[in-house]
Amino acid sequence: MRAQASVLHLDLDAFFAAVEQRDKPSLRGKPVIVGGIGLRGVVSTASYEARRFGVGSAMAMSEARRRCPHAAFLAGRFDAYRQASGIVMGLLRELSPLVEPLSLDEAFVDLAAGPDPQLDPASLQELATDLRARLTEATGGLTASVGLGSSKFIAKVASELAKPDGVRLIAPGTEVATIAPLPARAIPGVGPATMDRLSRLGVRTVADLQRLSSAELVRELGRAGGEHLFALARADDDRPVEPEREMKSISVEDTFERDIADAEILAGIADRQAAQVVQRLVRSALFARTVTVKLRWPDFSSVSRSRTLDGATDRVDVVAQVAQSLLDGLDTAGGVRLLGVGVSGLVEVAQEPLFDLADRSPGRVVEEAEAPLTRRPAGWLPGSDVVHDEFGAGWVWGSGLGRVTVRFETADSGPGPVRTFVSDDPQLHPAARAAPAD
Repeated sequence: MRAQASVLHLDLDAFFAAVEQRDKPSLRGKPVIVGGIGLRGVVSTASYEARRFGVGSAMAMSEARRRCPHAAFLAGRFDAYRQASGIVMGLLRELSPLVEPLSLDEAFVDLAAGPDPQLDPASLQELATDLRARLTEATGGLTASVGLGSSKFIAKVASELAKPDGVRLIAPGTEVATIAPLPARAIPGVGPATMDRLSRLGVRTVADLQRLSSAELVRELGRAGGEHLFALARADDDRPVEPEREMKSISVEDTFERDIADAEILAGIADRQAAQVVQRLVRSALFARTVTVKLRWPDFSSVSRSRTLDGATDRVDVVAQVAQSLLDGLDTAGGVRLLGVGVSGLVEVAQEPLFDLADRSPGRVVEEAEAPLTRRPAGWLPGSDVVHDEFGAGWVWGSGLGRVTVRFETADSGPGPVRTFVSDDPQLHPAARAAPAD
């Protein structure tokens, strides 16, 4: 570990939901849930107001609606999220050239590589306080939690302890005592499966892990996993901050307690996995060119099928469509033990054609030319920005049965009025496609 708390970890608070509340005054202080809006949708982010009802990331949207039916459920506006993220990452790069983004809303910074590092506790607290104030001003009101520590792991723990909208510095020499009372799940890599194994050893907290020997953990988790956990439980982490962190693929897999042969059930699982993969893709500000489906049969043999797109995408519907076409081309009648969906060929620029999502024929992905600017979307997604020729800028409150309801307000306007139109009203346009003002 470093002798000084020179690693900073920043995590934007409830980022997607916070951007929506910033830009939609009527939603400030109210529960907001961003994610997939379909029957198999998954929550990407819930505002703190929604979290009080038990709603959290990666929860099925149907469950989120059950727990918090009065929330605003929005499809998300990733251009707005990327813009806000770019502002934040720019502020972090003013502190040091070594900035490691983990996603749109999270990054590590190596302050020791800064132009004039002052790493005493008072200077670090002042730096973090100033950073958060400048961030809030530059982003129009977003907030962040900042952690400072002697390693990436400790800085991450510190930011978690600072949430929401706070600063926490874990002084060198106090790391082991600070993490001891935390749940073992606080250590990176300890997920549900690992926690199940650790519970057999009586592990609940990091302190319980600290009492185990390396040999015990290796015997239970294997050499790599056991040694990794043994080191982090003692705050031993020498990973550098890597500004050019390369991610090669993202995938989600599920191993089933009983083999599944039902094609509809497998299709539903693949759709959910596609949504989870794209959630991570979007948070990393990346686009994917290749989609892969992996199956494991009851005899433990496996097969993977991949398809490379003509462009790159971060759209749930496209990834799900391709995954379904690959799955349709495999005979699952004998049962499936494991199913996974993944993406690779990751790039920073989208170059995607449109896909005909109505075509579900086996093994096919139908492509068509880019739609003209005058083409209307198939549906008005809740939360999306629109412009009306008479009423001005607003956002979609909801739609259905040939109607679309819009609240006309902007980040600077204050809560605005609500109007309902026929869905093909010629005066209503998606904001991104609206003609510029004269």
